[in-house]
Amino acid sequence: MTTAIDSAASPVTDTEQRWRRLSPRMLAVHPVMELRRLIFPLIAVLVGLRNGAGGEGGWWALGIGGIGIVIGFLRYFTTSFRITPDSVQVRRGMLRRRTLTVPRDRIRTVDVTSHVLHRIFGLARVTVGTGKTDKKNDGVKLDGLSAAAAENLHRELLHRPISGAVSAPSQPAEASSETLLAAMRPAWIRYGPFTLSGLLTIGVLFGIGSRLVNEGHVDLTKIGVVHDSIEYLRDRPLPVAILLVTAAVVVFTAIASTVGYVLAFWNFRLSRHSSGTLHVRRGLLTTRNTTIEERRLRGVELSEPLLLRAVRGARVLAVATGLRVGRGAERGGSILLPPAPRAVAVDVAGTVIGDADPLTVPLTRHGPRARLRRFTRAGTGSTILMLIALAFVLFAGAPWWAFWTTAALLPLGALLAWDRAGSLGHALTAGWLVSRHGSLVRRRYILRTDAVIGWNLTTSVFQRRAGLTTLVATTAGGRQGYSILDVPDAEAIRVARTAVPNLLEQFLAD
Repeated sequence: MTTAIDSAASPVTDTEQRWRRLSPRMLAVHPVMELRRLIFPLIAVLVGLRNGAGGEGGWWALGIGGIGIVIGFLRYFTTSFRITPDSVQVRRGMLRRRTLTVPRDRIRTVDVTSHVLHRIFGLARVTVGTGKTDKKNDGVKLDGLSAAAAENLHRELLHRPISGAVSAPSQPAEASSETLLAAMRPAWIRYGPFTLSGLLTIGVLFGIGSRLVNEGHVDLTKIGVVHDSIEYLRDRPLPVAILLVTAAVVVFTAIASTVGYVLAFWNFRLSRHSSGTLHVRRGLLTTRNTTIEERRLRGVELSEPLLLRAVRGARVLAVATGLRVGRGAERGGSILLPPAPRAVAVDVAGTVIGDADPLTVPLTRHGPRARLRRFTRAGTGSTILMLIALAFVLFAGAPWWAFWTTAALLPLGALLAWDRAGSLGHALTAGWLVSRHGSLVRRRYILRTDAVIGWNLTTSVFQRRAGLTTLVATTAGGRQGYSILDVPDAEAIRVARTAVPNLLEQFLAD
């Protein structure tokens, strides 16, 4: 874990390893980054200047900009770090000096990223991760090393055994062989529109745009294109207007998703190093290098979102200790293969874990009761929405098309339930626990049985009546819990006993 030590109260006694500074070229980057954080106050001041604040508003703008530049300079002059045989230490602060220490045996990942400004000046950011899910406390960041020094530090911390003295940053790391497992092909870009990552872009742009409009007191209806579009939609029937807006959103989402795919995964490479690590490199404007120690790998996840599955695509994620999950497509550095042909994804996943059988083994189905639960839940949700819409029609004067629109959810819900029921399955094979479920995002989890440290058996009232149980395998990696949904009670006990013998016995009554 990361610990914060007050340097005044607990001075560092190891004086053999010298303290290093960030690259002085960061003096050209830090101020720009600080000004970016102050963009909204600057806009507010400049708008006030335009609305009659006179020269005083200009001085306020210069003052805010000056504060950002000073903060950027202070970050460089008050930050230093050193690498000892036992830890990575970063010292920050001017009025209160603090030393952040990460024990080297707690290091889980070392990410090297470079955004556009970094690359212009030949710099990189190194993030040393400890695997905690709290982003604020997850390791330390060294923002502003030269690209060569960042790469050397990356190898020094993960590609070399921790023993003896630490090499100087200019000393090259020990040579290690590298085997290429996967590399991006231009044809994979066709899967970009089916990732729907553009929806996130729309949300971000909407949030930034609304704030800029609010800060700048801009009347959008007076802008020519916006005004003409609004007038055009007003002259159309409501259903037609909704379809036009929906079509525009779909087109923009497809374009934004494709652009996002290229920006995130261009020049993607997955390789295996003889030092026992997997190395992922990717990115166009912002490049990112992520290293995963194979000894911390607990399995893989084959992820197939609905649209991606419709075009026979999939992606591969690592289940490993020390990698955050739940951060969108990037998954905190856990992605091993971007959206690509499913056959390629299966091959890469099998190569990573050294066994192709868990990716292709036939799954045990969960039976008619589990299937019935999917249809019951879908029908119940659709019926409730229909009754709410009907109440609005009868008592609030809503148009009848609103009710018929919700009625269309019944067949859609049935199709979704049918797909979810078809996704359910599990298997045990040669030391691997396999579980699959989901529809909007179908996921196939392959988890090493020796990585399972506990079992949770959960049963709701409705599951008890149907004789079903949700079996959750607890592990230290990834999501920390991987479920086999709605499996018959006897099968849940059999899987738990077979996967990890004697672990469940102590909790079962004779």
